[in-house]
Amino acid sequence: MLERRPTRARNYSTGNAEIDAGIDSLIAEYGDVANADILDQMITTCFRLVRDEADRGEMRLVNSALKEFAYSFSVFRKWRGHRKVSIFGSARTMPDDPVYEQTRAFAAAMAQRNWMVITGAGPGIMAAGHEGAGAAKSFGASIRLPLESEPNIFIQGNTKLINFKYFFTRKVTFIKESDGFVLFPGGFGTLDEAFELLTLMQTGKSDLHPIVLLDKPGGTYWPMWLEFLEQELIARGLISPEDLCLVKHCSNIEDAAAELEGFYSNYCSQRWLDGTLILRMLRLPPEDAITALGRDFSDITGPGGLRPVEASEKEINDADEMNCQRLGLDFNQTSVGRLRRLIDRLNGY
Repeated sequence: MLERRPTRARNYSTGNAEIDAGIDSLIAEYGDVANADILDQMITTCFRLVRDEADRGEMRLVNSALKEFAYSFSVFRKWRGHRKVSIFGSARTMPDDPVYEQTRAFAAAMAQRNWMVITGAGPGIMAAGHEGAGAAKSFGASIRLPLESEPNIFIQGNTKLINFKYFFTRKVTFIKESDGFVLFPGGFGTLDEAFELLTLMQTGKSDLHPIVLLDKPGGTYWPMWLEFLEQELIARGLISPEDLCLVKHCSNIEDAAAELEGFYSNYCSQRWLDGTLILRMLRLPPEDAITALGRDFSDITGPGGLRPVEASEKEINDADEMNCQRLGLDFNQTSVGRLRRLIDRLNGY
């Protein structure tokens, strides 16, 4: 019989001992289930919805979201070892627009670098991204809207096309599956995606990823947007100047590709462990360089400073980035922009 973790000790139950026992029995009969404790809580949550008299609309929302996440996980699982860039921009951009051609050429350049491309699967910038990357290296995250057209012709019939009912499940998928983001000029949706990316990274709810702003040659869209942020947000103290370190405005495709690839030239990922932020990378800087970095970034490294650390028991159990070296810091989250600058410096080694 499967030995289960003590979820009941945390007092998370249906409130009905008979149902709780039935959940225990169901999981045990299934066999040696990975993450059985989490499965237990997921099933328990469903019964708690019934207990708390959730209405049919609420039950449908939870059901649809769970199914959308499950399906998207299965689609992306095969490609977990491949770098992916999400492309955002206007659905109204026409094929004869220079921005369309810039998007198509950028996607083609990233595909040549063995990156895959994720777009919202619609027309305009999204179609340009799929056209440039080609079907084999394209994912589509379509949203079902009353007045929206079908997925663009470059992604139709692709097994890597996912149709979402909810924006929030779609957004989570973009964040979860992408290694970088490139934004082209767009309307409300594009700006919503830009600000959500920045909000999630600024608040620490998402790991840091490169965010690139790209336009047609000589375009004014992003310079004017950045000017607004500087004159209205930074000048009023609504954000910190370092927050703009989270985005990079590039004037050409080569610079945009270099920003994406350069972010992962040494840095791999991050993970919070018992209050310590662990930065995983391919190579550690020399000891004297670590000391210098700790001094230069003492405002964010905390009392423990910047220090080499070994893989934790949790990371070992999860087989999480075991090929990487590690630096730890007691990050105080006062400036994620400064953390981005630290990662840039680590990528120089």
